[in-house]
Amino acid sequence: MKRALIIRHVPYEGVAGFRLPIEQAGYEIDRIDVVDPAFPKIDLVAPDLLIMMGGPLGVYEQAEFPWIACQLKRLARRLEADRPTLGVCFGSQMMAAALGARVYPGPTKEVGFAPIALTPTGAESPLRHLAGVRVLHWHGDTFDLPERCEHLAETPRFTHQAFRRGRRQLALQFHAEMGEDPRIEDWLQAEDYIAAANTDVATIRADHASAGPAAVAAGRAMIAEWLAALA
Repeated sequence: MKRALIIRHVPYEGVAGFRLPIEQAGYEIDRIDVVDPAFPKIDLVAPDLLIMMGGPLGVYEQAEFPWIACQLKRLARRLEADRPTLGVCFGSQMMAAALGARVYPGPTKEVGFAPIALTPTGAESPLRHLAGVRVLHWHGDTFDLPERCEHLAETPRFTHQAFRRGRRQLALQFHAEMGEDPRIEDWLQAEDYIAAANTDVATIRADHASAGPAAVAAGRAMIAEWLAALA
């Protein structure tokens, strides 16, 4: 059986709704937290599929989180080897940095359910399943588009919402995996962060209930198509 490894940067940001299509594609899922003593020794090139999830930190905070630099070096080797890799939110920023692009604080924070706008390339990619769908955004950082990568999606406030490098490496700034996961309540504890994005807990909780199931269904269809192409 193929092996997928999920890297969690914080315990409450897991693969969530993406687990189903990953398992249906024939992957046995392992996971490791970056605080695990074994993490620095993990060969990130070896897994058949690597999934890096989000977290409330920045790629540029390497002095406070020394494991970031260690992870970036190993991730760069994986990407250079063209191994199948999916990055979500902070995971997408790590992919951008490992490919040599700048990651930096954006002009504002983007939090809540809203649609993405697909580029012409994005509309012909697995992201086509997200057209017109409100997905969860939860970030304040952004990145430049790495060289030799295709721009797939944007929003009015953040130009780079998704990119791919070839067909095996996909980076998503937004959270199409979230919408049915009770761990959203852990996210909602960040009331100051939410307020800085000019929204509130009640709005996000209500949108999670109303828009979440459609977001997860579209996200699963996107991941299923992407994984099918890997085969």
